[in-house]
Amino acid sequence: MDTEKKIISEAADNSAQEPMLDNQIPACAIPDVHEAHEIGNGMSKKQAMEIRMQHMNRQEIAYLRRKQLVEMCWPLFRFLILFGLGFVILTPLLFMISYGFRDQIDMNDPTIIWIPRHLTLRVMKQTIDAMGLTQTKNNPLVNTLVLNVGCSVCQVITCAITGYGFARFKFKGKNLLFGIVILMILVPTQIISIPLYSTFRNFLFGNVNLIDHMLVMYLPAMTANGIRAGLMIFIFRQFFRGLPKELEDAAYLDGCGPFMTFLRVMIPNAGASFLTVFLFSIVWYWNDSYVAGAFFTNTKTISLVLKNLDDILNIEIFHNANANVSAREKIVWLEAGCLISITPMLILYAFLQKHFTEGIERSGIVG
Repeated sequence: MDTEKKIISEAADNSAQEPMLDNQIPACAIPDVHEAHEIGNGMSKKQAMEIRMQHMNRQEIAYLRRKQLVEMCWPLFRFLILFGLGFVILTPLLFMISYGFRDQIDMNDPTIIWIPRHLTLRVMKQTIDAMGLTQTKNNPLVNTLVLNVGCSVCQVITCAITGYGFARFKFKGKNLLFGIVILMILVPTQIISIPLYSTFRNFLFGNVNLIDHMLVMYLPAMTANGIRAGLMIFIFRQFFRGLPKELEDAAYLDGCGPFMTFLRVMIPNAGASFLTVFLFSIVWYWNDSYVAGAFFTNTKTISLVLKNLDDILNIEIFHNANANVSAREKIVWLEAGCLISITPMLILYAFLQKHFTEGIERSGIVG
């Protein structure tokens, strides 16, 4: 015991004699860190690798060289992939911008390719008027927004409830019903368009005709049968299956039923999936021309106007429905119309792309 006390006393005296730093840490507690040039006796990475390779067999050396070659080529390969994707995606957009703001006379100048010589807003204004975006009655933009936002909200709610039911509850016929959901993804809309038309034409046993009424879009969305509804149900199902079961158990212990658990627990944790599905629905309803064209005769939407823009330009710009105008002379108005139709989606994605990509990662589509 006397020896131990003596050792402790000597250690305390030595620590007291050692110089203290500004932060009151004794010098003996500072680790001995070497400078970068002192590590490996001043050898470079290349020299260290050569020494390491002297102790390897031929197979190990060949594997190491292949690995080094892949590491050297991967940045170039990645750049080529990203450059190619960027070129494919951005070229049509740059093409629309270049043609949408140039004068028609520039189309007869072979020296002009990308940069217009005569910049003008006249073509854009004429296209906006021809598409009917300035009129107060039956405005395609207003009709599209009413259909787009309303149907998207209804579809997100109904698909979320359906996906939650498939993910968390067990009931008879569950696998059969989920198989039907998968068929909704696989079967194209064209196959069921005629039965749908007949159903809406003779709705409520033939007493109501819903053709050319917005209910033909709202009713399927309100029953989880809208455009691409099968994929949205699948996204919600995958996401809700990934949430811990303990969250629901805790809610049940607090006295919540299944519906209140869905409202108070599941929805707050599924914000990213809700945003992802909502953006998907917005884009699909905005770009839809087949379903809208099958059910609407007088109601105009952006996609239907863009689909018939060639004929509309003959009437509004050239004042002749049977005008035989070449595509080269008409292309400035056509590209302006495409740019107008895509601009709202570009703005929407520019503001929400961060949340959109996060929702894709967490929704169960990837991984």
